[in-house]
Amino acid sequence: MATTLAGAGSRLWAPARLRSFRLLWAGQALSLLGDGFSYIAFAWITLELTGSTLMLGYVLAAQAVPRALLTLVGGSLSDRWSPRRLMVASSWARAGVMAGVAVAGFSGTLGFWVLCVAAAAFGAVDAFFQPARVSILPSVVAPDVLPAANALLGSGVKVASVLGPAVGGVVVAASDANYAFLVDALCFALCALCVSAVRTLPREQEGDASGGTEAGDSLWARIKEGLRYVWADPRIRTVLVVDMAVTFCYAGPFTVGFANLARNEVAGGSATMGLLNGALAAGAMLGTLVGGAVGTRPRVGLLVAALAGWLAVGMAALGAVDQAAVAVGTVLAMGFGIGFQGVFGVSWIQRNIKGSVLSRVISVDMVLGYAVAPLSLVVCGALAERNTAVMFGGTAVILVVTALGVLASKPVREMR
Repeated sequence: MATTLAGAGSRLWAPARLRSFRLLWAGQALSLLGDGFSYIAFAWITLELTGSTLMLGYVLAAQAVPRALLTLVGGSLSDRWSPRRLMVASSWARAGVMAGVAVAGFSGTLGFWVLCVAAAAFGAVDAFFQPARVSILPSVVAPDVLPAANALLGSGVKVASVLGPAVGGVVVAASDANYAFLVDALCFALCALCVSAVRTLPREQEGDASGGTEAGDSLWARIKEGLRYVWADPRIRTVLVVDMAVTFCYAGPFTVGFANLARNEVAGGSATMGLLNGALAAGAMLGTLVGGAVGTRPRVGLLVAALAGWLAVGMAALGAVDQAAVAVGTVLAMGFGIGFQGVFGVSWIQRNIKGSVLSRVISVDMVLGYAVAPLSLVVCGALAERNTAVMFGGTAVILVVTALGVLASKPVREMR
């Protein structure tokens, strides 16, 4: 047993021995910290300036819409150029935007429309960072350590996602939002410095009809080439459909559902809501680390079907639960499944999709997620208003259908 645990630990920490991976890990963690800071800073200063939650919605939408619209462009450029350079350029640009907002705030010239423009600029440049941060990993570590590398990056992302808003809130409370924008700018500048020091492996030069395009092709031609590549492979199509289904069954139930569950179905109110979100994050982190320590390469298709079934059971349980402790335990288990499968799912994409088109495939997945998440929030909000059990039960049915669809496809079942 001790030997087995030692071997698992050695596998998990193998990527951390590489200096370039450590720099990439630090850069991505700093970027996520900056994202958390920016969310708190934008939200707080908008409310301070306008006192209107409607105006806050406009500012957040101004950031979200350009990010969604330009992610395909970011993926296409990342495939043409170096993902590392795109991450560095995006980080410096985000640092500049945040520093500019801080200067405007300290000088007294910061107003609602300035915030909208800054939020839109931030969302636009962030769209170039996101696909690149996923597609860069195969050029930093060897294929056999991709699961462990994804596990370590995923754990860092989850910690930073929790710490960013929390620390940002402390900074705003202790000073004001303008200082949070300065700290935010510093995070992105440090991210740029870390990523710029990453040394990547030689990139394959591929240019066949199945995914590569000539350097002179237009941006739109490259985007269409990426879409055709996604459509031509039934395994990729299925992975993206499953991701959409899981996102739909994740976004609404784990936001609207948690709030309604904590307020109306179990005791504890906002404290229980916090526990539910904490249990989800903790379970996902634990599952991510366990997945990274696994020495075998499981069938990803079967793992995807198992995750959908696992989440379906959890959703059904949440629809019937009436005790906070049971709800927290259920969510912890669901989070574990999400984290565990996520390691192998993203590793399969990075390992099986050619580097010449990888960022474009990832950007398609991201855009579909951006589209499905707000739809899930609206639908689940309407269902939860009527009956929380119906909302959780409906998502359980979608997940069961998803699992059966994966099992019905032989190419997908046999994915490794």
